[in-house]
Amino acid sequence: MSFFTRQKSELIAPDQALPGRSERAFHLSERHRVLDAPLVTDEAPAGHEVALFGLGCFWGAEEIYWQIPGVWSTSVGYAGGTTQNPSYEEVCSGRTNHTEAIRVVFDPAKVSYADLVKRFFEVHDPTQGMRQGNDIGTQYRSAIYVTSPEQERTARELTKVYGDELARRRLGDITTEVREAPTYYYAEDHHQQYLAKNPFGYRCHANTGVKFPATA
Repeated sequence: MSFFTRQKSELIAPDQALPGRSERAFHLSERHRVLDAPLVTDEAPAGHEVALFGLGCFWGAEEIYWQIPGVWSTSVGYAGGTTQNPSYEEVCSGRTNHTEAIRVVFDPAKVSYADLVKRFFEVHDPTQGMRQGNDIGTQYRSAIYVTSPEQERTARELTKVYGDELARRRLGDITTEVREAPTYYYAEDHHQQYLAKNPFGYRCHANTGVKFPATA
């Protein structure tokens, strides 16, 4: 994923974005390779919620979340931009405004949304702007896309808590965008559960090394 480090690190005007296409241009597997749940989860099971995060390279991010007890299914895709049904190459061009995203379907009776957000902050560096480690570009920016008012309240509260802790340690300001979930476009099938298919594949785990404050 670091092969595209020369791409732009600034968002472009929406009217300059690639047009994309009206429908997905590829086939997706029916089942999650690790969790044996549906891969396409446009309709979550009753009692479940959806969380949507951007935290750098989606290969390693998805692997982190599918290991969390209470997570029912995960997928990787593109969100936050303008281009409809983009390809991976288009997202990496810097001309879609999308970030690499992971979609997490979870059972809140087994794992709380707050715990998923805390994990989000611990496993990447939310101060780096349009990058994560050596991965540079708009597709690597940090984002929490919320699916309910309750999620937004939790996300903003926890962002402040973690931001205050980073400020206390003089580690920089959080650049994570928190906003209502935009359209999520599934990534190509070979990107789904990539590290289950390629155990020695690339993982970017740039992070601050700071645990979420235990008192929060």
